[in-house]
Amino acid sequence: MLTLRKSNERGLADHGWLKSFHSFSFADYYDPQHMGWGNLRVINEDRIAPGTGFGTHGHRDMEIISYVLQGNLAHKDSMGNVKGIPPGDVQRMSAGRGVMHSEFNHAPNETTHFLQIWIEPNVRGIAPSYEQKTFDEGEKRGKLRLVASPDGAEGSVLIHADARVYAGLFDGAETSTLQLDPTRKGYVHVVRGEVEVNGKKLVGGDAAQLEKESQVTLSAGRDAEVLVFDLVGQ
Repeated sequence: MLTLRKSNERGLADHGWLKSFHSFSFADYYDPQHMGWGNLRVINEDRIAPGTGFGTHGHRDMEIISYVLQGNLAHKDSMGNVKGIPPGDVQRMSAGRGVMHSEFNHAPNETTHFLQIWIEPNVRGIAPSYEQKTFDEGEKRGKLRLVASPDGAEGSVLIHADARVYAGLFDGAETSTLQLDPTRKGYVHVVRGEVEVNGKKLVGGDAAQLEKESQVTLSAGRDAEVLVFDLVGQ
């Protein structure tokens, strides 16, 4: 079964310096029908205005992935990491028993546009950790590239969660099929452009929730960037 969630159905928080679309309940946005999907808890599409950002704040027992689309996300944390995250990089922070961090857009005249993704861990109270890797466009062109997994397979970042995350770029005749375990859940988030998911057309910000499906096929893309999640079927 495939259930569409349109972009304009998401929650919206506009703080001036931050504009954020929430795919699932988050902060002041509460929708009991959209509390998460499997062990995927948060997808926030954030736009941070120039010279602003999130001050130091804490997390614990959550796998947090940042996927930058435009600009650069400056990250600083209590583990001693001071990093810049550009488009093409995937950052993973395991909050574990507790971590403090901040995220800023230091550019004077460019918005930082990124996805903040939270996945519930399958182990709690671990030491916090950090990882960041680059996946260039060629690795994602016309296929689904594994970018996060519980075993670091294929050079993906390692998450402490029973989930796999794939990224792909699709245009024209490019197509890719990912086999799914029907007892698990799948989730497709269209980052930008247009693409067909199992024959249904989605545009940027749209999502498809997959349940009891044996595969997901992406086709008929128009400048599309897509994230696909293989998740616990809870």
